[in-house]
Amino acid sequence: MTDKFLVKRPYITEKSGLATADGKYTFLVGKDANKSEVKKIVEKEYKVTVTAVHVMNVRPKARRRGKVMGVKHGFKKAIVTLKKGEKLDIMPQ
Repeated sequence: MTDKFLVKRPYITEKSGLATADGKYTFLVGKDANKSEVKKIVEKEYKVTVTAVHVMNVRPKARRRGKVMGVKHGFKKAIVTLKKGEKLDIMPQ
């Protein structure tokens, strides 16, 4: 799989926004991405030093719209910790 499909985009929520103060950034990644691949891609793409990567699968959730049951798709995300003093400019204005 190519690099552009392994790290899809930043995953911005209230919780991930607060973690940026500690140098931790969250990204949506492909289902078959692993820690070492994510680290290489983020370092290459953003020109920063990554000290740690935590990867987790978010389970699909059941959702109801009236009588109809549906599923909110699951995804995989990676929390990337940068070297002290470095930061990314990925937060929307």
